[in-house]
Amino acid sequence: MKGRIPGKNLLNALALTIIVASTAMAQMGTEVIATSNDPRIGLKPGLYDAGSASRNLELIGHADRLANFSDPKDLGSFGFLNGDLAFVGNYVYQGGFNGLQVWDVSNPRRPTLRTSLVCPGGQGDVSLYKNLLFMSVEETRGRLDCGPGGVPDTVSTERFRGIRIWDITDLDHPKQVADVQTCRGSHTHTLVLDPKDPANVYIYVSGTGPVRSGSELTGCTRGASLNDTTTSLFRIDVIKVPLAAPQNAKIVNSPHIFADSANPVLGLWKGGAHGEGTQTTTQTNMCHDITVYSAIGLAAGACSGNGILLDISDPANPKRVDAVMDPNFAYWHSATFNNDGTKVVFTDEWGGGMAPRCRATDSPRWGADAIFTRSGNGLTLAGYYKLPVVQTDQENCVAHNGSLIPVPGRDIMAQGWYQGGVSVFDFTDPAHPKEIAFFDRGPMDSTKLILGGDWAAYWYNGHIYASEIDRGLDILDLKPSDQLSQNEIDAAKLVHYDLFNPQNQPKFVWPASYVVARAYIDQLVRDKGIAAARSTAIRRDLDRAEKLKGTSQRNALNRLAASLDRDAKTAADATKVQALEAVVKDLAR
Repeated sequence: MKGRIPGKNLLNALALTIIVASTAMAQMGTEVIATSNDPRIGLKPGLYDAGSASRNLELIGHADRLANFSDPKDLGSFGFLNGDLAFVGNYVYQGGFNGLQVWDVSNPRRPTLRTSLVCPGGQGDVSLYKNLLFMSVEETRGRLDCGPGGVPDTVSTERFRGIRIWDITDLDHPKQVADVQTCRGSHTHTLVLDPKDPANVYIYVSGTGPVRSGSELTGCTRGASLNDTTTSLFRIDVIKVPLAAPQNAKIVNSPHIFADSANPVLGLWKGGAHGEGTQTTTQTNMCHDITVYSAIGLAAGACSGNGILLDISDPANPKRVDAVMDPNFAYWHSATFNNDGTKVVFTDEWGGGMAPRCRATDSPRWGADAIFTRSGNGLTLAGYYKLPVVQTDQENCVAHNGSLIPVPGRDIMAQGWYQGGVSVFDFTDPAHPKEIAFFDRGPMDSTKLILGGDWAAYWYNGHIYASEIDRGLDILDLKPSDQLSQNEIDAAKLVHYDLFNPQNQPKFVWPASYVVARAYIDQLVRDKGIAAARSTAIRRDLDRAEKLKGTSQRNALNRLAASLDRDAKTAADATKVQALEAVVKDLAR
């Protein structure tokens, strides 16, 4: 769908979307899910002694989950699961259902505990900015005082559901400076920065829980009908946080981003199946995750029954500019842009992350990633990616959280698949994505499903960090292969950040470097983007130029750039040759 859909055309537009999606699916390559001859099949079960398998990924570091962040009598207890990650400097902040663990990864081969904070109340997603830490709280057991006892009363002044704000100037003694209550709590949240407003940050709150009583929090209501604009459903909350006075944080907007001209509340998917052989898709009355990409002024929302595109040029007033649906999706869960913003990967958390959804009997397009291309404000379905190997009935497995890996010239993503492990895949060709690396362990138990596995896998400053629900924190390194060269890995390691909140996606910018140029050459050779004789000559000329100095080096690089300009006119991959030329010109400056 393009733009906001007029209400009178909603049903026709949704039907057209299904037809377009079905046509696109017919044009895509057939997905192959391995049922044998894959080292991930048949791994030994266990907690810390489970078997493991990997290809082109190496586990270099691990930290066990803290004893007081687990229940030894119920390893998969929801009250103690590890959750999402955020990063600053050499610290990894690991949120979870029991609170926060902070790991010092100065030596990624030996991560050590820096501090922890027991503060239960939901999956505990965290974001960081300067001296502030933000934490999501959704469950009704959440307390203002972070206590573990829960809140027995139906209505209580002790209950907290929303966003906690901590001052972590003294990390050993964090101080809670604000608690912003919301009607549905905060399942996840997204930190949004406005370059025009450096004095404030904004938090987009995605609540998926039940609406609390108006007797507990004024203004909360389910609404009398689907046209009732007072409802606490069908919206997100926008919190404005003054950096100089975070104690004054408050909700400044609760936009109904699913509305259209005919329906002020529910203008998107009303819930249900799309026809014979399709998924039953959740009603669009919430967003599960919103990923903002400030570099292009857009956000992608995975919003239960739809994927949406938001204009965030005014962060306090996000506006929907497109919405898409897919008859293969049960629950739109999360979203990731590629680096140039021309693609969006949406995930489907079919089964809620608690069920085995990677079995041989499961559709390769259910519980998978759907890859959309973007042109302007419009999204078009282009392909699917699902973990390409079966998992057992004892392993909860479905598409979950991940991030891009900054390999120049390619779209590569690391992703957690719960007990399906970590999968790294290339979606440069969105119709034919392919796995290029993986790491997996055996199930938690051989006879029953115990909730576990990799909640998320994120690239941060040269490594992949995976939050293991029951086992702790994993740190992995990419290894070179015929699908990813050492030059490409080294080029990715040139991109460095002091802060990374995965739902606030940064734009990768590579410095002028010979290794970036060699990464492009490796890609041209692998994909036959230029004649073999020319790639050999280009590599030779680049090597020679690197050994020169001053004017001689600049002249050699300028000559190489000129020859690349001529090559681009006849090369099979002119775009890649031009990218290589641009790097060579930067080196010559």
